[in-house]
Amino acid sequence: MERLIRIFLWASALFTIFILIAILGHIIGKGLHAVNLEFLLEYPRSMGREGGISPAIVGTVYLTAISILIASPIGIGAAVYLTEYARKGRILNFIRFSTETLAGIPSIIFGLFGYVFFVIYMGFSWSLLSGGLTLAFMILPTIVRTSEEAIRAVPDSYREGSLSLGATRWQTTVRVVLPSAISGIVTGIILSIGRAVGETAAVFLTAGSSLRMPTSIMDPARTMSVHLYVLAAEGISLEKAYATATVLVVLVLMINLFSTFVIKKVFSRGI
Repeated sequence: MERLIRIFLWASALFTIFILIAILGHIIGKGLHAVNLEFLLEYPRSMGREGGISPAIVGTVYLTAISILIASPIGIGAAVYLTEYARKGRILNFIRFSTETLAGIPSIIFGLFGYVFFVIYMGFSWSLLSGGLTLAFMILPTIVRTSEEAIRAVPDSYREGSLSLGATRWQTTVRVVLPSAISGIVTGIILSIGRAVGETAAVFLTAGSSLRMPTSIMDPARTMSVHLYVLAAEGISLEKAYATATVLVVLVLMINLFSTFVIKKVFSRGI
């Protein structure tokens, strides 16, 4: 029986890897030939049928950076409060239930909320700021939950040893707990970056779909995910859509590989 379970687990893992390779192979195989330096640096022409995707690349980077800069400190702070300061009870259970519920809300709902609140009510219009704030709300639950689990995984002996040496709770949290949990926290941020980079519906409703190069956070922008959606859905150019998808996949892979390298070479050495 145990052998059958092991075979099933191995088969499941291999099947998952096969699906990933199949998707990547299909996208890169159809789009790599259209990716060149001009495609990465030029402005789009004829609604994206010709030219490149440089404004979409910049818009993607800006939106992701804004959302991470807003959501990371709030999410890590909330996780620290839930694990180190909050007392067990109904309030703590309600906060965790709210976080889990927020994580399950569809992205189109976030987009509708961002459109009504940020674009119309707050008067930010379609802009990087509206899109970044909306994405920050979307990725906040991921950062909170992963950071909370990483902090809870730190052995209590670390805290007890620090407190016994005369450190305050805050000093223990900042100098002992967070450095020990940094790899798990960074992993949560990486997952959040992946979701922010690949989001379409919420960005389309809040950041707009402008093909111009954004010069400030109040300018509208088009991300690569929105760009490839428009190219494919409206039948403008499947070749450019596949090329954009290839760049998007490579960007996500590079972010993951770089973050993994930083965790192993920098954070693990500091701990």
